[in-house]
Amino acid sequence: MIEKLNGEHIILASNSPRRKELLSSLKIPFQVVVRNTDETVKDGVSAEETAKSLAIKKASFYNDITNIDNTILITADTVVLIDNTILGKPGSHKEAFNMLKLLSARSHKVITGVAITSAKKQVSFDSVTTVYFKQLSDDEIDFYITNFKPFDKAGAYGIQEWIGMVGITGIEGSYFNVVGLPVQKLYSELIKF
Repeated sequence: MIEKLNGEHIILASNSPRRKELLSSLKIPFQVVVRNTDETVKDGVSAEETAKSLAIKKASFYNDITNIDNTILITADTVVLIDNTILGKPGSHKEAFNMLKLLSARSHKVITGVAITSAKKQVSFDSVTTVYFKQLSDDEIDFYITNFKPFDKAGAYGIQEWIGMVGITGIEGSYFNVVGLPVQKLYSELIKF
């Protein structure tokens, strides 16, 4: 099936090492191109639609690339949603601590929106995974933040890191979605694209 993508120039518009690693695992050749993009969301966009809306918006900053024949652009955005509130990337140790304290002993949703764009069309989708955390102690939260510095991660954690190993009791949905890219769904959509 991957042969269908031969001849296509695939570009991942993401600086995330996790997204690069996951897309590489699909054995699909791609190039990374990163630009500064505006990540503000229009008023009236629901929390559930935010990730997909941002992925589509990011694609608009690459129009010069997507207008080239045989070029496919992949953009994505991941948000953590709890109590209808979006948790972004923490700006400080204190902010990360407060986020993890909020997630402790509760479930939350991780939503990744993806847009696949070419000169001829655009397809977008999202993937939702529910994540369950045990009761985290203040010492566990401090240890994680001090040693892993999760300031580049929505919700202040990486499921693949120490906090995921000791703190996550279960998930419903795609594990890879929580890492940052729902690769199974992306693969299916790329093959159809």
